[in-house]
Amino acid sequence: MIKVLSLNGSPRKNWNTDTLLQKALEGAKSVGAQTEAIHLYDLNFKGCTSCFACKRKNSKFVGHCAMKDDLTAVLEKVQQSNVLLLGSPIYFGNVTGLMRSFLERLLFSNLSYNEGHRSVFPGKLSSGFIYTMNVPKEYIHQVNYEALFEQNKTVLQLLNGTSEFLISADTYQFEDYSKYEASMFDVKHKSQVKAEQFPIDCQNAFDLGVRLSGL
Repeated sequence: MIKVLSLNGSPRKNWNTDTLLQKALEGAKSVGAQTEAIHLYDLNFKGCTSCFACKRKNSKFVGHCAMKDDLTAVLEKVQQSNVLLLGSPIYFGNVTGLMRSFLERLLFSNLSYNEGHRSVFPGKLSSGFIYTMNVPKEYIHQVNYEALFEQNKTVLQLLNGTSEFLISADTYQFEDYSKYEASMFDVKHKSQVKAEQFPIDCQNAFDLGVRLSGL
């Protein structure tokens, strides 16, 4: 059975990023996959500390992060999965700090420093990355967010599978905009995007789960 693991890199549950990940898991389930969801903000862990245990000769940690914390068991679950679904809002031009720390721990331990070998990852793991952001879609090109998305797609291919990403832009941030200092936003426009575009994004996330789980 195909095993699909999702990791929510947003501090908010049941909001934009998490909702899209849930839809992707629903898609995976619809084609018979076994699914599990993990919220990174429920865990206590750090990013890579450059201990280089994963790069030592004859090390038992080749392909495995040697650090011991709440992420240790999660990384082992990644190794046992067939599909990895990641989700993060964009904070100041990048993924959240916890998502970045997760990527460091997963990818550096599987990056080979030897010539002729790019990866030491033992299996084949396909991945999908869901990005949510408050800015409108046209802003993505203006600030070249595509470079970030393509870079993450490339490094996730260290896991020997296909990788793709999905973008949900101009998202609805607050339950009640009147309670916040946010006059630069047109609430009517935001509501329209939430009503018309976000359901399409949800369907695209569902389709992503179906597609990756059927590979």
